[in-house]
Amino acid sequence: MALVKINLGPEGLVEHATGAAPETALAPHIGGSGPVVVMIHGFKFAPGSTAYCPHDHILSPRPGTACWKAKSWPAGLGLTRSEDRLGIAFGWPARGSIWQAYHRAAEAGRALSRLIRLIRAAAPDRPVHILAHSLGARVALSALPHLNPDTLDRLVLLAGAEFLAPAEEMLATPAGRTAEVISIASRENRPYDRLLERALGSSATGRAIGRAAPRAPNWLTLAIDDRAVLAALSDLGCDIAPPERWICHWSSYLRPGVFSLYSALLVDRNPLPLARLRHAALATQDRTPGLLARLRPQLALPGFGVGRAAG
Repeated sequence: MALVKINLGPEGLVEHATGAAPETALAPHIGGSGPVVVMIHGFKFAPGSTAYCPHDHILSPRPGTACWKAKSWPAGLGLTRSEDRLGIAFGWPARGSIWQAYHRAAEAGRALSRLIRLIRAAAPDRPVHILAHSLGARVALSALPHLNPDTLDRLVLLAGAEFLAPAEEMLATPAGRTAEVISIASRENRPYDRLLERALGSSATGRAIGRAAPRAPNWLTLAIDDRAVLAALSDLGCDIAPPERWICHWSSYLRPGVFSLYSALLVDRNPLPLARLRHAALATQDRTPGLLARLRPQLALPGFGVGRAAG
């Protein structure tokens, strides 16, 4: 399995276990031809933390915690079964208050851009994608102003914690205009979108991207709580279970079947074209209040954090 763990530390970018320079960590793995997928966690994680290290949680092939939210992204994407695909687990310091972490995410985005430039310099012909959750979406988008056109191929943002105005600014950059961005949204995350708007939003920032999509031809919002959209995705070979909870900030990676979609977008040899996905997104949508009434009344407790390591 090809998985490289790179963190943003006090001294810059380093390999997680050894503290080696990212160039050194990447060198043995960068020579393939398959896609490179950078995976970015969100709020409350911190590399090296006993209870909150992302490399023991969602970014690990075998999470070392019993936390109910610790579903392995590398395993879900199939990175554990192929040497030709390269996964990069990108850790950044996302502890502290939501205000601190939100601003720190922009700094992490600048560091991420340096990592992506290193990847491109070493493997100019490999597709480079990003999978990011929550504030990790802000990290991913914040890298765009510091990159050249065609540097990033696809960004898949799960319950992205960012606002409309900053997102549109980042998409207006050279790299932002050439990357394809798929925003995974659901009304399960709507309370968190509103919490973000109350805590950090203003008339200048606009609404959260889970509630308002940037006007850009390369941006697609996919509502995975919508029955018609789920049916259209099933026709494309991506069978995703319907929502099970009224409120959940993590369903975009916990819902059974979601990684069939992310694999089709990011790691397959013949990735799902955006045009076909757009057709699914434009399916006749059933957004009636009755949908929530049909959900099982389970509730994931509020808060953007990952909770205790034991779940």
